[in-house]
Amino acid sequence: MNSLFAIPAWMDLVAVGIGAAQGAMFSSRYRGAELDLLGVSIIGIVSGFGGSILRDLLLSTDIAAFQTNWYLVTAVICAMAGMLVSSLLHRIEMVINVFDALTIGAFGAIGTTKALAHGLPVVPALVIGVAAAVGGSIFRDMLLALPIQLMQVGSLYAVAAGFGSATVIGMLAAGQDITVAGIAGVAVTTTIRMLSVILGWRLPAAREIPTVTSAIRTIRKRK
Repeated sequence: MNSLFAIPAWMDLVAVGIGAAQGAMFSSRYRGAELDLLGVSIIGIVSGFGGSILRDLLLSTDIAAFQTNWYLVTAVICAMAGMLVSSLLHRIEMVINVFDALTIGAFGAIGTTKALAHGLPVVPALVIGVAAAVGGSIFRDMLLALPIQLMQVGSLYAVAAGFGSATVIGMLAAGQDITVAGIAGVAVTTTIRMLSVILGWRLPAAREIPTVTSAIRTIRKRK
């Protein structure tokens, strides 16, 4: 493992905390399921742990969330805080989106740097960064029996995480400090994700992509 890419534990804890708060806020505002306090807490904790667990499983390393008490304590406290904030605010959708963007940005940057620390080439490291970024939201949606938001039109989850992870890799290759590179990666991911929400950026739906047959028919009609 390359010591140059040692990741401070507090960074991982911050990512877990933000993810747990976001998951709790999301689930407490979801009216399609009758969730009690325990249910909301579990969703929050899973959202906070999901990205780091998936990351460590892919890297075949010890799961960091189970190596110390602080991960679970942080996730529980932040999930409770997220649930409290959700109950106090009536218009919380934008807050949820901001926390969501920060979560995928933080886990993407940490996942990428940890993969590099384990000696992976840049492309697999980028893939693991993206997987870590979206892991929490995938587990959250599965527990809530929702369509996985990652795969829905307009989310740009993976696209934002990919650009953020690529930013981290590029800045580290240029000799930047890991903290600076990580902050830049989070900023890029968060910006792209929030712009997609505000401006309606999206990838085209599968049904909107023209097939060969439809293209031929269009050409014939124009003639």
